[in-house]
Amino acid sequence: MKFGMRVRGGALAALIMFAVPVAATLTTLASSPAAAQTAASIVVEGNRRVEVETIRSYFRPGPGGRLGQAQIDDGLKALIETGLFQDVRINTRGSQIVVSVVENPVIGRIAFEGNRKVKDEQLSAEIQSKPRGTFSRPVVQSDAQRIAEIYRRSGRYDVRVNPEIIEQPNNRVDLIFTIVEGQKTGVRSIDFVGNVAYSSYRLRDIIKTRESNLLSFLGGADVYDPDRVEADRDLIRRFYLKNGYADVQVVAALTEYDPERKGFLVTFKIEEGQQYRVAQVNYVSSIPSFDANVLRSYSRVSVGGTYNAEALEKSIEEMQIEASRRGYAFAVVRPRGDRNFEAHTVSITFAVDEGPRTYIERINVRGNTRTRDYVIRREFDISEGDAYNRALVDRAERRLKNLDFFKSVRIVTEPGSSSDRVILIVDLEEKSTGDFSVSGGYSTTDGALAEVSISERNFLGRGLYAKASVTYGQYARGYTLSFVEPYLLDYRVALGLDLYQRQQLANSYISYGTKTFGFSPRLGFQLREDLSLQLRYSIYQQEIQLPSNLRNCNNIIGGNGILAFNPTPSFANLNGYPNGSTQFGATDTSGTGLWCYSDGEASLPVRRELQSGKVLTSALGYTLNYNTLDNNKNPTNGLLVDFRQDFAGVGGDVTYLKTAADLKYYSPLVSEIVALVHLQGGVLTKVGSDLRMLDHFQMGPNLVRGFAPNGIGPRAINPFTSQDSLGGTKYWGASLELQMPFWFLPKEVGLKGSIYADAGGLFDYQGPTTWAFTGETTTPANSGCIPPTNPGVVPASAGTCTGLVYDDSRTVRTSVGVGLIWASPFGPLRFDYAVPLTKGQFDRVQQFRFGGGTTF
Repeated sequence: MKFGMRVRGGALAALIMFAVPVAATLTTLASSPAAAQTAASIVVEGNRRVEVETIRSYFRPGPGGRLGQAQIDDGLKALIETGLFQDVRINTRGSQIVVSVVENPVIGRIAFEGNRKVKDEQLSAEIQSKPRGTFSRPVVQSDAQRIAEIYRRSGRYDVRVNPEIIEQPNNRVDLIFTIVEGQKTGVRSIDFVGNVAYSSYRLRDIIKTRESNLLSFLGGADVYDPDRVEADRDLIRRFYLKNGYADVQVVAALTEYDPERKGFLVTFKIEEGQQYRVAQVNYVSSIPSFDANVLRSYSRVSVGGTYNAEALEKSIEEMQIEASRRGYAFAVVRPRGDRNFEAHTVSITFAVDEGPRTYIERINVRGNTRTRDYVIRREFDISEGDAYNRALVDRAERRLKNLDFFKSVRIVTEPGSSSDRVILIVDLEEKSTGDFSVSGGYSTTDGALAEVSISERNFLGRGLYAKASVTYGQYARGYTLSFVEPYLLDYRVALGLDLYQRQQLANSYISYGTKTFGFSPRLGFQLREDLSLQLRYSIYQQEIQLPSNLRNCNNIIGGNGILAFNPTPSFANLNGYPNGSTQFGATDTSGTGLWCYSDGEASLPVRRELQSGKVLTSALGYTLNYNTLDNNKNPTNGLLVDFRQDFAGVGGDVTYLKTAADLKYYSPLVSEIVALVHLQGGVLTKVGSDLRMLDHFQMGPNLVRGFAPNGIGPRAINPFTSQDSLGGTKYWGASLELQMPFWFLPKEVGLKGSIYADAGGLFDYQGPTTWAFTGETTTPANSGCIPPTNPGVVPASAGTCTGLVYDDSRTVRTSVGVGLIWASPFGPLRFDYAVPLTKGQFDRVQQFRFGGGTTF
C-alpha cells in the first residue's frame, strides 16, 4: 500500500512514499547519569496540540520513582502506539531526558474519487479515519483495505485503492482515497467432485451461486461472493441429508482465480456415503409421568422410508412444543440414531428427557432501525419469564427469516443474572422492502400487457403489506389496491383487503367484453406449516359490454334479414330505423339494436346478460391449501392441493354454490426428469334462481392444451350468431407431464423441456336457453332443425332453427404435446405446442400457445 502527497497552491508537487514506520530513536542511557532520573527531568520538544504532561505520563517510574532503561523503552513504545506522532526521538541533554516529537497532522476533510458503484456515505461509515481526527498511516492503510473489501463483497476483485494527502497550513491535511473500481469478477465455472447419486446439473439447482452467462447483468448470483459459496456448502449438505445420505460431507469449496478467463473457478468436493432407510422408530421417556408414545402422531419419519434429516428436525420441534403444551415446559426431545452400515438402515429413537430449568430473562432486539420491536417480538411464541425452549426459539428465527424484511437473522443466548436465566439476543440486518416495478408481457390469450405497480412489504415499519397496481393491455385493463395486516388484533390471523376494477375486452375468443368492479376482504389462518385456510367475502358488480358490430343490424336493411319474433314485441326500430316502422312490426326507441338476431349478432345468453344490465354478486367462500412442495417456484417433489368453495346469495342478484379442487403432485424420476400429475375438477350447483352464463366454468388450454381459450364445452351454434362459448357446470381434467432439463445447455440458462398428455371435459350448461320476451325458444343441437342457408332472402326462407341452438356433448377432449419452459431473467416464460386427439364438433383449436412476463 502506498501513500501519495499532493502539494497545491503553486508549490512543487512531489510524490512521497510512506511505506516506512514511524521514526523512533532512542539513545542508550544505561551508562548515563540521566538513566536514573525522575519523570520531572523529562523535557518535551516539538509538541503543538498534545500537552507536555500527557506525553510525560507515558513514562512511568520504576521502583524508587526512578526512570530506568526499561521504563524509557516502555514509554517510547506507548507513545508510538497512540498514533498521534509520526516521529518520536529520545536522547539526553546533560541530566535531562529530551523527548522530541513530530505530531501527526489533523485531517481537514476526507474525499473519495473514482467511486461510482458505492456511495460516499457508505464508504465514510466504514472507515476509521474521520475529519478533525488525527492522521495515522496505519489507520489509513486499514481504511484502504476496508474499502477494497467492500468492493470485493460486490464482486469487484480488481479494485485498487490509493490514499493520498494534500498538505494544508497549520499542520492539517486533506485525505483523498482514489479508487479504481474495476469490473465485476464473475464465476466462470462450478464443478462438483465425488458426486455419484446426483448429477452436477442437479446440484447446481440447489446452490445459490450461478455461472456467468449473457444475461447475468440482470442478476447478481454469478458474482463471486465467498460468503455465498460457504452457504452453498451447507445447502448441498442439507440436500443430501434430506435424501437419506446421513454420512455426507462437503469436504471443501475450492475457489481459484483464472486470469485468462477473468473469473473464479469454484469446485465443491463431496463425500456422499451411503443412502439410509428408516428401519424402526421408537419413543422413550426418562420423565416418569410422561408417556412418550403420545408424540407418535407428530413424527414425520416413517418406517421403510428414506432417512430425511429435515423431517427429523421438524418432528423434534413439533414434539417438543407438544410436550410443553402438556405441562412439561423443560422437556427436551433428543433423537438417537443407530446405523446398520451393512444393511444401510438407521433406527431412530426419540428420547424425552428433563432439560435444565432455564428461564428467559430478557429478549433484546438489535439492528432494527426501521421495523418496530413488536413486529419482531410477535413472531415468538415465548416471552420474558417463560421457560427456555430451543424449539420455539428456532421456530421464531425461521419465521423472522420468512418475513423477508431482513438480510440476516441470528438469535443467540447469553448468560443472565443467575445460572437459571438466559438472555436472547436477536441480531438483525434490515434490507429494502419496497418495490417499484414496470412489468410487460404477451400471451396468445391476453395479447400485449403492461403493468405498473408499487408495493411495500413492511409498510411504516409495522409489518403491513400494501400494493397498488395499474394494468393496461390489448384486451385487459384495470387497477388493484391491496392491503394485508398479518396480525389482526395481535392474533396470528391475516386480514387482507382488495379493491379492484377489471375490464376484459372482446377479442377473437369471446365476442363480448365484461366490466367488473369489486371489493373482497379475507382472513388467512396458518393451521400448520403445510396447511392453511382462507375465509373470504366477495362483492362485485359485473356487466356485459358489446362491441359496435354486434349492436348493429346493418344486414337487415331492405327486409332481407332473418329476424323472427313470435309473438311480435312492442318495440323495434332496430338501430335507427324510422320510429313506428312496420318492417318487423315493432319499434325500438333505444337505438341500441339490442334485440337484433342476424348474422354476426350476439347469442341469446349474451343478449340476456346485456338486457339484465349491471348484476351484483355477493359471495362467501373459503380455500384449504395443502403444500409440501420442496420449492414453490421450481418444484421437483411434493404435493400441492387446493380446495375451494364459494356460495353466492348473501344478498346480491345471483345465487349458486361453486366447488373446485386442484391437485398437483411432483416426483423426481431418473436423470433429473420430474413427473407431474395434475388433477382438477369442479361443480357449479344451482341454488334458487337461474344460473347466468357468466357464472359457468369456462375452459380451454387451462384444462386441455391444444384448444383455444373458451374453446371447449357447450357452445351456441346458431349459424348467424357469434357462436359464443356458454361454459358448463361440471368439469374434470387429468394431465401427466414429464419435465426434463437440456443437459447440453448450462444450468444457468434456465431452459427445460416437457412432454405431456391431457384429457378433460366440460359439460352440462344450465344457463338461459329461452326468452319469452322475444319469443325465442330453445332448439337442441340434435333436433334436426334446418339452419338458414341463404340469409339474403326473406325470413320465410330462412330455415327452422330459432332461439338458442347449442351443443352440449360430453365428448372427452384429449391432446398430446411438447413444451419449452424458460426461467428467464425476464420472468417465467412457457411455449406449448399441442395436438388435439379427440374433440367436439364445434370446439376451437389453438395448437401453439405462449405466455410470459417480466419485472424490470
